[in-house]
Amino acid sequence: MLNRRLGIVYLLMKRKTVTASELAKRYEVSVRTIYRDIEALSMIGIPVYAQKGRKGGISLTEQFVLDRMLVTEEEQKQILAALKGLDEVGVRTEQGTFHKLGDFFKVQPPNWIAVDFSDWSDKRQELFEDVKRAILETKVICFDYYGQNGTMTRRIVEPVQLLFKEYTWYLRAFCRSRKAMRLFKLLRMKRMELLPEIFTPEPDAYTEEAEPYRESKGEEAAAAASDKDVMSKEEKLEIHIAQSEAYRIYDRFDEEEITVLEDGSFLIKIDWIQNDWLWGLILSFGSAAEVIAPKEAHEEMQRRIREMAVVYGVL
Repeated sequence: MLNRRLGIVYLLMKRKTVTASELAKRYEVSVRTIYRDIEALSMIGIPVYAQKGRKGGISLTEQFVLDRMLVTEEEQKQILAALKGLDEVGVRTEQGTFHKLGDFFKVQPPNWIAVDFSDWSDKRQELFEDVKRAILETKVICFDYYGQNGTMTRRIVEPVQLLFKEYTWYLRAFCRSRKAMRLFKLLRMKRMELLPEIFTPEPDAYTEEAEPYRESKGEEAAAAASDKDVMSKEEKLEIHIAQSEAYRIYDRFDEEEITVLEDGSFLIKIDWIQNDWLWGLILSFGSAAEVIAPKEAHEEMQRRIREMAVVYGVL
């Protein structure tokens, strides 16, 4: 779509007038699609218009001049860098766009970013591409989703946005069964299908103000906001973590939460949110981490460790 619209502008710069049927044939789309492209270009400020009649067609206004000299070399690089970023995050249907602009600007497109969404089986890449397609084409999708307790439910949603958060990808979508916005972790979405139904985006329904949304149960941030969680704003959870875990410390905690001790180990002070996600995070450090305050948190870790010891036959 972006490639086609850019091509239309590029062609109109070289020719004063082009008919919609000619453009439709050139890009193998319908005349109606071409008129939608013209409307979209006009909406973003490109003065393109259609004129009926025998000598009519699609044209740019005479006042419109797009000269590469009007854009500085630095601005050209910024434009190409942005397009390269889009290409890397999955907008591969428009792969030639930034190369065409590079030729137009006489600037080599920068190779400043590389992103790989795939796993060893490439299944995640396939899912990412399918979700992206559904968003761009405003298609309803359905999938099986595993919640926090392992229960699987079938969801039918209107996909709105892909969101990268806390080391993983989420789909922000309007869930029809919940009748509200939800965040779904892509890794928990199974057997996704693109349905033939096209939905009409309703911005009012997709805003937090109109319909406050929370992340689906099971997501890390949702756990922190659950009504079942207990949070003490007065007390901080204090964790001592060994120096050997330094490579993880700044990945998991904010700088102001970290105190480096004389022996190189760390004292972490964070908000005390009593939920499984937090205890799991602490346990992930193994014997390198010890909860030292408050007393109730220390005792909770002891209880969980005893349960693990029973499972592994230590007790």
